[in-house]
Amino acid sequence: MNKKLVRKITDNAFIAAIYYVTTLIIGDRAFLGIQFRVAEMLIFLVYFRKDFIIGLTLGCLLANLHSPMMPWDLLFGTLATFLSALLVSYSRKMFMGIIYPSVINGVVIGIMLHYILEAPLLESMVFVFIGELIVLIFGYFLFRLLNKNDAFMELIMSEREIGNEEESN
Repeated sequence: MNKKLVRKITDNAFIAAIYYVTTLIIGDRAFLGIQFRVAEMLIFLVYFRKDFIIGLTLGCLLANLHSPMMPWDLLFGTLATFLSALLVSYSRKMFMGIIYPSVINGVVIGIMLHYILEAPLLESMVFVFIGELIVLIFGYFLFRLLNKNDAFMELIMSEREIGNEEESN
């Protein structure tokens, strides 16, 4: 096995572990109504390296094993994170890392809460959207700062940086 492949596997395992542990530390605030799943900030990593989708999705899947909404959150929550990560990884602007996951999680998790817990649909969608939005706004500014740190960019073996068109927004 070549060194680059081993590095990609270990990087993704590390991201999955960070996502998992961070979500479990937050506890109930990471599930149900207004969610503050801080680990969702890691979604910005896929903007810099597409293969981080694997670690992010795996971490979400493992964290969702502890969800009070099992097995539904395992399926739909993980799918929402995967779709969000996929869209962010192909985005031309890192800012979309706020928009895509907030909307996708708001809709998917909101609908899930509506059907499983009989929570009001619109309220569920809005609350999940707001929780995700707040976390991702912080994450966006954190990763904008990290993008300027050459050591961090080298550490994650970034495949791209925020372009000049991104900085003008």
